[in-house]
Amino acid sequence: MDTSDIEGDLSSILLTEEQIHAKIAEVARQVEIDYAGREPLLVGVLKGAVMVMADFARELRIAAPMDWMAVSSYGSGTKSSGVVRILKDLDADLHGRDVIIVEDIIDSGLTLSWLLANLRGRGAASVEIFALLRKPEAAAVEVDVKYAGFDIPNEFVVGYGLDYAEKYRNLRAIGILAPHVYS
Repeated sequence: MDTSDIEGDLSSILLTEEQIHAKIAEVARQVEIDYAGREPLLVGVLKGAVMVMADFARELRIAAPMDWMAVSSYGSGTKSSGVVRILKDLDADLHGRDVIIVEDIIDSGLTLSWLLANLRGRGAASVEIFALLRKPEAAAVEVDVKYAGFDIPNEFVVGYGLDYAEKYRNLRAIGILAPHVYS
């Protein structure tokens, strides 16, 4: 889906598909350096990180197995509830493994903070984060993000895996959702 398909639903375009792909390539090059000779396990956070994870994994030039976890703190609203539920757990044993959590966006940081503690508690050798987007103004807790894509304003964004009520995930860019869509 292109932005022209939903122009009336967006207030503005924040990031183009080209900007997103360039940033993912840049992060992949750094991960290749940081994990030379190792195989980090990529843990994608469903559903939002699907696009990021797919493009990031394809961009990497090192072996990096994938696993998926689904956690929820949103429902159909526009703000994090702060209550985390595991909807789908990992298949892989994390004991002694290097893990990179692949996230679409960090809002309050509450969900990711919980997820970091959870995965570290499973005996991982290391746990780092790659988040394509983060909203510094929305942070309720400090989360150490080793690989950050873009800092964005505290607006409700959709596209490239991010949704509103399961819509807009397949938008190739990232845009600010117009308030009339969700009010």
